[in-house]
Amino acid sequence: MRASKLFAKLLFVNELSPPRSASPQSETAAPAAGAGPVLDIRDLVVDFTGDDGVSRAVDGVSLQVPRGSTVALVGESGSGKTVISQALLGILPKKGRIVSGQMLFCDPRSGKTVDLAGLDPMSEAMRCIRGDRISIVFQEPMTALSPLHTIGDQLGEVVRLHRGVGRREARELSAEMLRLVQFPDPQRALSVYPFELSGGLRQRAVIAMALMCRPALLVADEPTTALDVTIQAEVLHLIRRVQGELDMSVLLITHDFGVVANMADHVAVIYRGRIMESGSIDDVFRHPGHPYLKSLLNAVPRFDMGPDERLQPIRPIDARPAVFLHRDRAAPESATPLLELRDVSKIYHLRRTGPAAGLRTIRAMDDVSLRVKSGECLGLVGQSGSGKTTTAKVILGAEDPDRGSVLYRFDGEARDLSTLSSAERFAFRRRVQIIFQDPFSSLSPRMTVRDILAEPLVIHKVGTPEERQERVKELIRMVGLNVSHLRRYPHSFSGGQRQRIGIARALALSPELLLCDEPVSALDVSVQAQILNLLKDLKAELGLTFVFVSHNLAVVDYIADRVAVMCAGRIVELADKRAIIEEARHPYTQALLKAIPTPSLDQKLDFAALAQEGASDPACWPEPYRLVDGMEPKLQEVAPGHFVCVPQARQRAA
Repeated sequence: MRASKLFAKLLFVNELSPPRSASPQSETAAPAAGAGPVLDIRDLVVDFTGDDGVSRAVDGVSLQVPRGSTVALVGESGSGKTVISQALLGILPKKGRIVSGQMLFCDPRSGKTVDLAGLDPMSEAMRCIRGDRISIVFQEPMTALSPLHTIGDQLGEVVRLHRGVGRREARELSAEMLRLVQFPDPQRALSVYPFELSGGLRQRAVIAMALMCRPALLVADEPTTALDVTIQAEVLHLIRRVQGELDMSVLLITHDFGVVANMADHVAVIYRGRIMESGSIDDVFRHPGHPYLKSLLNAVPRFDMGPDERLQPIRPIDARPAVFLHRDRAAPESATPLLELRDVSKIYHLRRTGPAAGLRTIRAMDDVSLRVKSGECLGLVGQSGSGKTTTAKVILGAEDPDRGSVLYRFDGEARDLSTLSSAERFAFRRRVQIIFQDPFSSLSPRMTVRDILAEPLVIHKVGTPEERQERVKELIRMVGLNVSHLRRYPHSFSGGQRQRIGIARALALSPELLLCDEPVSALDVSVQAQILNLLKDLKAELGLTFVFVSHNLAVVDYIADRVAVMCAGRIVELADKRAIIEEARHPYTQALLKAIPTPSLDQKLDFAALAQEGASDPACWPEPYRLVDGMEPKLQEVAPGHFVCVPQARQRAA
């Protein structure tokens, strides 16, 4: 109620005047409020001019966003979704231009209809609309926020520009908006910088900034793509709740049909700049008509998939493991674990600044014990900050544990990584490789694909130059790319193609163990299906061993044999994947399962229940799972092969 009164007051501060630079053709009298759509896109065409000539990114798109409704624009990467959002806000790149069509925006407050396509992006009229009546939430919050300014300054700038309020009132409004988006400590958040916040809180800050002027239309461009499922559920619930509070329309741009099923009232499916199918959420999900829509739905991992059922990407990869990989691979050895972690702990000390100056201790791994058998895929699941990536780094040898040991099997003998000599550690690097989450930042922009794939071979002195070139050609064919691609640089590939190059590089040295750190979290559903099928085929053909790090249990269920669930640096549950999905015992595992948005109208998320659970706080777990200071995690076997963390009093060292 307090937020409503404050923002009601804001509406009368420097009320938006009619756009002064709008031409008579771009502004007309609107029908009565609520009688028509807030946004009406008619036959929009957008072209980009590049070195190869003119390419059409948006080809005759027509789309309506009714007042107070959520319309989902769904499609693969490169289909034109983001270009439409850029055109709406007048922020197209210099090479892009609107060729024809209309984008009619009916402002419920002013009662005017403006053709956004007819406005100069730099005009005062567009500046009055952009960020005020139409706002956008970008996909990556860290790049959307200035690293040089505090959260309070960035939020306050919006109302100071569009409403002309003073610094004091802007700060008050910023704190109130942060409270509306449920920041833990709004007053303190005004003085922090983006790098001091978690990914979920940064996204909340971006949403708060977009909502500062109470827009009529919010464009949400992949707002939850790289967030874990629990934070994603919180952000989606936030958008739904604030939409009702502010009587706002939402254009949701996404490739995740689970998000669409839980958020949208209407759906438009786009492919190569054209709308393939559109309709109500019920019609699209229950009666899909276009083959492209059916293909997208079949590419989404589901919990009810059969043991031999495969995802169906729109463009399957012809994966053929290279000959040298078969030749270099030895037969699996005895039942001795290939990898074993024994009571591994890793602690970081971070220095705080400000009123609470001092050292902050983060226990990233707390007595973690794991065994990975040769030829299996162990899924490592948990939300951001649970310790998954730290565990992968410790296994890789990139981080040394503070306590405990990491054992790896060398020639039938388990060796502690901390006891390896420099030469043995160098040899270990050949046996264990990693596939990173972001393929673009993990590939050098200054190297061709040929050089990227040959680099590991050169470092480890594998073969002659001629043999290396042949191996590189086999690697690129193995991941479904052409030999002609070897001359190109990473920037000229799509996200899925870059990830395939990352996989090829990881396999160049014929490793025994692959660490996959969120390899599909930022990919659209069809490309995700390509990569998951490729990894599954390589595992079957070569007998590779995987540690697959992810926050999505549905993805892990498709590729893993066993699953370890992590929270706050501890393993809280470990079992076969079917036992985890069907018989989860730990409250945190149960919360993860409840937070996964499924592409089904019959299994929608219970946002209210998720918001109240507090499942990521070990102190809020019910007995006997509650974990507080002075307790240590201990895994107990509750069924054959099924372990659950039941804390015990931490014993003092003698």
